[in-house]
Amino acid sequence: MDWPDAPPLAVRPPRYDFHAHTYLSDGDSSATDMWRHSDRLLHRAQAITDHVSLEDPAPLLERLKQEARAWEGAALVTLIGVEISMVPPRRIAEVARRARRAGAEIVIVHGETVVEPVPEGTNHAALEAPDVDLLAHPGLLSEADAALAHDHEKTLELSARRGHSLGNGVVAARAIAAKASVVVDSDAHAPDQLVSAELARRIASGSGLTESQVQLCLSEGPQRLLKRCGKR
Repeated sequence: MDWPDAPPLAVRPPRYDFHAHTYLSDGDSSATDMWRHSDRLLHRAQAITDHVSLEDPAPLLERLKQEARAWEGAALVTLIGVEISMVPPRRIAEVARRARRAGAEIVIVHGETVVEPVPEGTNHAALEAPDVDLLAHPGLLSEADAALAHDHEKTLELSARRGHSLGNGVVAARAIAAKASVVVDSDAHAPDQLVSAELARRIASGSGLTESQVQLCLSEGPQRLLKRCGKR
């Protein structure tokens, strides 16, 4: 179902967001509500990635699948997935594999942000796990893990979320040095936390990227991730 006031994909700015939450985990709104607001912001793609730990991800993903059906044929590309959060690093690959088998189109991991006690070794384990696509807000990302992201074709996130964004400068510098793919995500928990194309550009620039690097972050990186997720 397409919305009558939704411009086609070709005329939208290069805004892609691979990290957002609904009331199925710790957000405030439904997936449909988040997608509707993303569409109004002229996003090209919006992923819903609700939190999972060691529980069965299938019920969550089935709920998201039901809502995604309403967007079939719309200009906005929708993705359903999970954010693996606070899992012992040795279990990350297992949880990611189960999520993929349950229908997750994108699997991200809650990285070692500087503002939460994420288990040490989470970044490395996520980047080694075959079914993980994106490492969210990885905090003080090491040079070795940035290189691992490049070698394993994983995407690294610059975060718009307060607190998590404190590591953006380190992530940007080390990702660029390692030639790893980078995107800007909102980590939105409510519609008013979604990020416009202009704000995404400023976040990328404020992270220390040059203008040409900003373009890669806002366009090439997201398109590569969409391809990995089977969406282009």
